[in-house]
Amino acid sequence: MRKTTVGIIGTGAVSPIYIQTCYRMHNLELVSLADLDPDRPRQRIEEIKNKLAEWKLPSTTKLPITQSVDDLLTNEDVDLVLNLTVPRVHAEVALRALNAGKHTYHEKPFAISRDQAKALVDTARANSLLVGSAPDTFLGGSLQTCRKLIDDGWIGTPIGCVAFMTCPGHESWHPDPEFYYMKGGGPLFDMGPYYLTALVHLIGPVKKVSSAARVTYPIRMITSAKKFGKEISVETPTHIASTLEFANGAIGSMLMSFDVHGANLPRIEIFGTHGTLSVPDPNYFGPSPGFSSGEIKLKVGGNDWATVPYSHGYRDNWRGLGAADLASSLFHRRAPRCSGELAFHITDIAQSCLEAAEQNKTIDVRSTVERRNPLPLNLRDGEID
Repeated sequence: MRKTTVGIIGTGAVSPIYIQTCYRMHNLELVSLADLDPDRPRQRIEEIKNKLAEWKLPSTTKLPITQSVDDLLTNEDVDLVLNLTVPRVHAEVALRALNAGKHTYHEKPFAISRDQAKALVDTARANSLLVGSAPDTFLGGSLQTCRKLIDDGWIGTPIGCVAFMTCPGHESWHPDPEFYYMKGGGPLFDMGPYYLTALVHLIGPVKKVSSAARVTYPIRMITSAKKFGKEISVETPTHIASTLEFANGAIGSMLMSFDVHGANLPRIEIFGTHGTLSVPDPNYFGPSPGFSSGEIKLKVGGNDWATVPYSHGYRDNWRGLGAADLASSLFHRRAPRCSGELAFHITDIAQSCLEAAEQNKTIDVRSTVERRNPLPLNLRDGEID
């Protein structure tokens, strides 16, 4: 199989795991790194050199080159741009890449508005290119196993669900947390994509939403070391409670909050006509010691809860797996699982939830998307098809 060549724009905190995934996947080849800060790509290349033995790669492995963003976008050796910039410029950078003739995949959120997301999908289609976006954690062993349990009928027909993401915010640990509280941030656009993507993967598209939302703390203070004491003006709701009506008739409740200091709530539960499925944290591919047990729990009828073993691989941190899937879809001429259409639908749901709260009414979600096929069983690490 011909490898898809990759150029990464944005070599900040999230880039090391994407770089590792590029070397772990059999169908990707990392050729170029770019960043507004020229020291960052050079630092990443030194890190790659030091990791070659750990990744079981020969010392002669070809390393990526460093380029300016403009040079990377005109580099004919780059087939696919991985856009790892900050959220507020995701759409801007992706549009530049698409208009330069590059397939594009980027970190979540896909965009910070419905219009931005639609522009990405429309531009990709007009240029006969693919665009996709994280989160790709639903391709991991945890959510693929949950999908198989639902598809195999263990809980019957899904009739409802709950999803909870609660934390006190990110200013206590993140070095630059301001963007979490700007337009396009907040829990719904930051962590919401993990939960909404998981629900659409497991149940299907959403057709209607209603919500209530609030800003609990209009001013928040950074307590992480780099900017300790700096105040942040909050521009977006930080506590949002929503009701989701799915196209198949299931009804869900979702709470996304940066205002909660502790809660004993499940991450996701799916309720069916025959039983209930407890789904692990969708921010992870599988078990994550110290953060999430990764256990999948199933209760059928009057039976006790049972822990279900994983049916699929990709259980540790494989961020970037969605980019490999997009590359594979080019080779196999199939729809990518982490498609622009899916990411647009997730953005549409999130914005519709905010609009429903602002307007105090139920909002029809304009977009829809087809559920993609699950991953095959028995894939080896590095394979996607």
